[in-house]
Amino acid sequence: MLPTAALDYTLPEDRIATAPVSPRDSARMLVLRRADPEFIEHRQVRDLPEYLSPGDVLVVNTSRVIPARIQGVRADTMGKVEGLYLGPVESDPSRWRVMLKGRRMRENARIALYDADGQPTQLSLILHHRSESQGEAGAWICSPDGPADLLALGAIALLDRVGSTPLPPYILAARKRHADAPTPSERDDRATYQTVYARADQPSTGPAGPAGPGSGTNASHGAAGSIAAPTAGLHFTPELLGRLAARGVHRVDVTLHVGTGTFKPVECEFVEQHPMHSEWCTIPPDSARVIARARAQGRRVVAVGTTSARTLESFPTLQPALDGTPLEHWTKLLITPGHRWKHLDSMLTNFHLPRSTLMAMIASLLDSTPGTADIPSRGVARLQAAYAAALSSNYRFYSFGDAMLVL
Repeated sequence: MLPTAALDYTLPEDRIATAPVSPRDSARMLVLRRADPEFIEHRQVRDLPEYLSPGDVLVVNTSRVIPARIQGVRADTMGKVEGLYLGPVESDPSRWRVMLKGRRMRENARIALYDADGQPTQLSLILHHRSESQGEAGAWICSPDGPADLLALGAIALLDRVGSTPLPPYILAARKRHADAPTPSERDDRATYQTVYARADQPSTGPAGPAGPGSGTNASHGAAGSIAAPTAGLHFTPELLGRLAARGVHRVDVTLHVGTGTFKPVECEFVEQHPMHSEWCTIPPDSARVIARARAQGRRVVAVGTTSARTLESFPTLQPALDGTPLEHWTKLLITPGHRWKHLDSMLTNFHLPRSTLMAMIASLLDSTPGTADIPSRGVARLQAAYAAALSSNYRFYSFGDAMLVL
């Protein structure tokens, strides 16, 4: 088993990227090779086509980030309230599951909602009772209230009006600590904390069940998107995608709606003891066929980010159904050193929070050197060496930070 402490490291505060570089593909890229522990190069994401070959398959997560962060005040006390929309209630989609932070929250309280600029709106939330779903401590079951014509628009359209970009807390905190630096506007955040290939027309959920919304996932009926970005995809520009296509690299789409549990630190002594969160993932039939054909022909499959990788590895095979329905289900897959990778060869990823399941996943990928037996301790050591190299070379970390390519 993998001790959680083995995934720890110290990050200076000034290495937390509070905004992306511009253009996106000018971010730095640390390049490693699974088969060569000594190989390391320092490049930029825009150099990615040099490392891929015609026929390689690039797998991207097209989930859209929704403006899930909300703010308002208690109507009776005017006390400040902050929240994060998690999704609708499975049994009653007119009600919302919302993580709320405020003093003396109680049943039947009314929260007057503000928009992203801090201005009052016509909408409010009425609190009913605390959520009983696993993994949703601090969440409430609420009902939106306001003019009937607005309520008829549905949750996502309402959030577009009153919500703001759900930036991770560490970015918001770093911005506050550096109040003298320019702060991006909400409009800028909505644009930059979204991949250029994000889609709003994708299925939002799977069937209810024991691994569904009641088990602490964010995806549910009407929650057509993520409450955290698939951050490795933030580095791509239309120009870079065009250059990859011109080189003969095939791009295929998958969907995994990212929930709050993705970045939750591991608090157990061993990573394998971590209670993994559920997320809904989908592989369209055409994507499954392209990936399966590439694997059979010995061409590389490159996942953009841990969410794309987790989606692929969540299915035993990539054989699509005869009736053309997509491969889809709730996944609680935890990937740690010793995992036998089935459907991918390489990954582009960001630098992750210490003591996270995401670090464990990358350590697992670095274990799997072709032609040799897996040695879990080697993958962790290589990961720590890569992070040390990134720190010594002044790489930027986390969601808006730089990238690492594992070939």
